Amino acid sequence: MPKAYWISCYRAIHKPEALAAYAALAGPAILGAGGRFIVRGMPDKVHDNGVMQRTVVVEFDSLAAAHAAHDGPAYGAALKALGDAVDRDFRIVEGPA
Repeated sequence: MPKAYWISCYRAIHKPEALAAYAALAGPAILGAGGRFIVRGMPDKVHDNGVMQRTVVVEFDSLAAAHAAHDGPAYGAALKALGDAVDRDFRIVEGPA
């Protein structure tokens, strides 16, 4: 079964304190749902039309697990804490078979 990934790129952080509150809730929610942080931080270098922005990649065992984690109550509480604190590109992508 292919793995699945949450990929988040933060275009702008408007309220760092709300992002910190989100992170305090999101980390345990993600780990509790079986997610594994693969990447978390700023790029060392960007190429082509790349943008120097915070990037987070989380691996899950399946697409169903990735969706369940996102839609679950624990991560929902994290999203509520985040509110409009950031502009980010968030996507769930299935890995290769």
